[in-house]
Amino acid sequence: MAQLEEVNIDQFRHLVSERAISGETMLLNMGPQHPSTHGVLRLLLELDGETIINCISDIGYLHTGIEKNMEAKTYQKAEVMTDRLDYMNPMGNNLAYVMAVEKLVDLDVPARAQALRVILVELQRIASHLVWLGAFGLDLAAMSVFLYCFREREEVLDIFELVSGQRMMTTFIRPGGLWRDVPVEFEKAVRDFLKTFPKRIDEYEALLTKNPLLIDRLAGIGVLDAATALQYGVTGPNLRASGVNWDLRKARPYSGYEQYDFNVPIRTTGDTFDRYIVRVEEMRESLKIIQQAMDKLPMGAVRSENRKFVPPPRSEIGVSMESLIHHFKLWTEGFLAPKASVYSAVESPRGELGVYLEGDGGPKPHRIHMRTPSFDNLAVLPKIVNGHLVADLVAILASIDIVLGDIDR
Repeated sequence: MAQLEEVNIDQFRHLVSERAISGETMLLNMGPQHPSTHGVLRLLLELDGETIINCISDIGYLHTGIEKNMEAKTYQKAEVMTDRLDYMNPMGNNLAYVMAVEKLVDLDVPARAQALRVILVELQRIASHLVWLGAFGLDLAAMSVFLYCFREREEVLDIFELVSGQRMMTTFIRPGGLWRDVPVEFEKAVRDFLKTFPKRIDEYEALLTKNPLLIDRLAGIGVLDAATALQYGVTGPNLRASGVNWDLRKARPYSGYEQYDFNVPIRTTGDTFDRYIVRVEEMRESLKIIQQAMDKLPMGAVRSENRKFVPPPRSEIGVSMESLIHHFKLWTEGFLAPKASVYSAVESPRGELGVYLEGDGGPKPHRIHMRTPSFDNLAVLPKIVNGHLVADLVAILASIDIVLGDIDR
């Protein structure tokens, strides 16, 4: 951290106290951080000694203009950009976008594809929580936890690579279903993970949950009450740690979530420790969902037969001129979507991820806007850090689990 001597104070005059202007309190930069931390984020801190009396978030360092770039592409080609939003949740980003496209054009999705979507996005939720838990432990000087979490995350990424050829930017979930069916090795890989991972979660908790040092660092720190969380639009584990039972998978089920039996972890204190507990319990619940989906995984097609919006299987292209022409036209010209607007949302690892999609009758979206959870979750940070020490800010910031790619669009 460096003193804020090089910055024009006039741009922050309306945000800091008169004590800061007169020099009674200290203004410090925390960041911009290296991307390998919680994203390229700058926090302007006003300190009285080591106590935080004001915190200003400065975002925009990762802005890529993804929404406007998507509007310049056909509905199918725009999807590849959703992988790059919340880069800890590519599968979930794919799902939110394709659900909006399917809603806009009234496109059906086969039952097998719906079940596989659930399996993949829950694996993605686990992988995301593992990155969070590993980085959270690292921020608190628990190096071993970081190594263990990334060990398990590799197994999930291996599964993604098995089905799509890519570890992260998969673009595997497509309008009308999936890119292709999963290979025969998929079932064994997932069931092996289901068998080993519960004991690994036990290992994490043995290291952390009852650790007196961890409890001292987290309990009662960064308390977010339910009223403030709702006022700021906080969603996901941060909201549920504050005692609000809201999970889109239960409240507004999609992709067949209504047929799976699972609990929504809730805590009541809303402190940094509760946010940790909720995410650990969510990983256990995701395992239950994946187990049920694997046990009842139906056979059949994984892509809609509606050739107006879905390309034909590659196996048909070499033997059918009609299929080849149809494939060519869909990928070069796209399909026409009606002049209408829709909103579709999923429960991402960080909260409600919504996609507003507006068509104008052509092959490209007229407007795409993402309602991303990290933006609202970060907005509440100044409310929950004031009065705490600078050392506590590291744990609080880590506990809200933001991804700057989710914010800077």
